[in-house]
Amino acid sequence: MFFINTDRDNKPVNDATVNQSLDNYLINTLKLPGHGLIMYINRPSVIIGVNQNAYAEVDLKYLREKDIALVRRSSGGGAVYQDYGNIIFENIIVGDTTDFGDFSKIAQPILDALHDFGATGAVLQGRNDLVIDGKKFSGMTMVKVGDSYAAGGTLMFDLNMEDAERVLTPDQNKLQSKGVKSVNKRVTNIKPYLDERFQNMTAAEFKDELLKHMFHVDQLSQIETYNFADEDWRIIDDRLQGQYDTDEWNFGKNPGFKEYKSKHFDIGTVAFNFTVEDHKVTAFKIYGDFITGGNINIIEQNLVGTSFDQQSLTAAFDKSNLAANLGKITGAELADLMISEQ
Repeated sequence: MFFINTDRDNKPVNDATVNQSLDNYLINTLKLPGHGLIMYINRPSVIIGVNQNAYAEVDLKYLREKDIALVRRSSGGGAVYQDYGNIIFENIIVGDTTDFGDFSKIAQPILDALHDFGATGAVLQGRNDLVIDGKKFSGMTMVKVGDSYAAGGTLMFDLNMEDAERVLTPDQNKLQSKGVKSVNKRVTNIKPYLDERFQNMTAAEFKDELLKHMFHVDQLSQIETYNFADEDWRIIDDRLQGQYDTDEWNFGKNPGFKEYKSKHFDIGTVAFNFTVEDHKVTAFKIYGDFITGGNINIIEQNLVGTSFDQQSLTAAFDKSNLAANLGKITGAELADLMISEQ
């Protein structure tokens, strides 16, 4: 394993718009052979999934008051808050997908370090969460491209819980389906569980300790490192400019249609914003934290003009190749959501 240093002009990059694009560049373009690791910290930011409605997921007034950035990733998933107390780690594996899907391989070096640092109760729970005392402090994801993949997640060291609670407006159906009442009830920082010597550290200082443990060295200078060059940054800048750094991409447009229905399913939260006139669907938009490689525009197009009744709506959903474009869900379930009283 080697470290990929993403500092720019000898300074850490804290821009979430830039940082969330790094794994894409590393596995699609640079493709350094072997097992690379990046680790960084973002300034206060809310990261939302490609299909999420920022106007429903985020308290935009609080976001602006606290100068919190809003960044939309190009993949699915839910909304998360990050700040200077949160560490993001990403493994970049090029040329070998043998362990793709096995989160334990990614989690173990982190857990080994945390155990040695005093957080002996930290464990991998479910498929991709790290928890302690039943509370989540890290969530992990993976994405595969050809013979390469990126796998990593976040590590809540000293996150500002009040800002996270106030800026995120989570779907109450999702919280209730998981038996929790608020964001704070289900997450925790790892810092209070660590030995005394870590209690006065910043997240940046702890990141360095974590790296030294993971690479089994006494000094950071002993780690085999690839340093981003000017050409790397030029390519990244060119790709971001005019698309991922715009308000149109990150905030999107709030269509403001008359009806808004949402429900948490096994595939994630699915939300519909639509208008019905003369018993027909005249406008329709899908949102949610589901992860799909398909095209939800196909579903949206099929629903416009459909009669607003169970049978017609089910038929429109069923002809939209839901398995490919949304996930493992039936047209009848989605039709039920549309006609439900909420």
